Amino acid sequence: MTRFKLIVLSLICCVSVYGKQIEVCSSCDVKTIKQAVDLSSDGDVILVKGGIYKEHNIVINKSVHIKGVDRPVIDGENKETIFRITADNFSISGLEIINVGRSYTKDFAAILVSKSNDFVIENNILRKVFFGILIEKSKKGTISNNKVSSDATSQANSGNGIHLWHCSNMIVSNNKLTGVRDGIYFEFVKKSKVFDNESYDNLRYGLHFMFSNENSYYNNIFKNNGAGVAVMFSKHINMHHNKFEHNWGSASYGLLLKEIYDAEIENNVFEQNTIGISVDGSTRINYHKNTFVRNGWAVKIIGACYENVFSENNFLSNALDLSYNSKINTNKFEGNYWSEYTGYDLDKDGIGDIPYRPVKLFSYIVHNTPETIILLRSMFVDIINFSEKVSPVFTPDNLIDSNPLMKRTYD
Repeated sequence: MTRFKLIVLSLICCVSVYGKQIEVCSSCDVKTIKQAVDLSSDGDVILVKGGIYKEHNIVINKSVHIKGVDRPVIDGENKETIFRITADNFSISGLEIINVGRSYTKDFAAILVSKSNDFVIENNILRKVFFGILIEKSKKGTISNNKVSSDATSQANSGNGIHLWHCSNMIVSNNKLTGVRDGIYFEFVKKSKVFDNESYDNLRYGLHFMFSNENSYYNNIFKNNGAGVAVMFSKHINMHHNKFEHNWGSASYGLLLKEIYDAEIENNVFEQNTIGISVDGSTRINYHKNTFVRNGWAVKIIGACYENVFSENNFLSNALDLSYNSKINTNKFEGNYWSEYTGYDLDKDGIGDIPYRPVKLFSYIVHNTPETIILLRSMFVDIINFSEKVSPVFTPDNLIDSNPLMKRTYD
């Protein structure tokens, strides 16, 4: 009898946890997602079968799980936001959501989440969006395996692919984002992870975050974006094993660091960007085992950057390895590989016997007079660089790599 009671209680618990299942299709009793939400209770599963559903402003204030079967299309007909969610413990998966409304005064989105906890948004395709996934004042959410695309032509009439504001403990992973203003945008977001995403061909930034502390960004690809990636006014950041590629333009870079403190930037690849990393007012950052290859400038330090350490990085065939505009230096360059280094290693310990000065006088001149870049490969430039190397006047005396590596740190 006791065993029978336990079985009954287990069945009751399962029903209460998973709830009932509601099917939505053109031939079902329930024909719209809105109707299904009205009929649902917390814990119910709404199965949306293949077809086209012309709906928008679908309000979800219950802990339901919306699952697409055979990739149903939710067409917002360019009217407002499509899903508005204020519930905890919900999920949305397997949908194709298209034609989000556009506005100069309101942030319309394919999926708008506000003040929610413990949710999952995964395996969706979002096309022709204004904002793709917009999350506000929420925590413990997972946004994974979504494809977000649009046709942004100007910053004024476009939104971001995945936009988080005042959130914490979020996971953003395995998403593809293209054709929007910023692929991923964080503002006042903390203790979150962004990994295995691909953000490319976006109008402004592949990733943009501000006032967001204690976050990790790794194994992402940021390629061919308007200005690359911007990281601003944040601290305790860990960025590793990312690729910053082909971000070209007169004001472009792979990565911009502005007012960043206590960060780890390691094992990243910066390839063919106007500037690999542009650093402004950032302190106590470890740049370790990064590779800079065929950039205009590998690293451009603008000012007010102190106590940073550059170690075991590879500087390969960049037009200019380092630009530095101050005569004061408290940063340390130690044990990096410089393809421009022409020193020798008589004791064969893998470390150059003479120090290397990575800042050339010509980089100082270009910083002050950009038009002089056309002289980059001239004999005149070789002469002035040699003179600064012999007797530094414009660059700090102590800005040297005392132990330059003879071979790159890794392949």
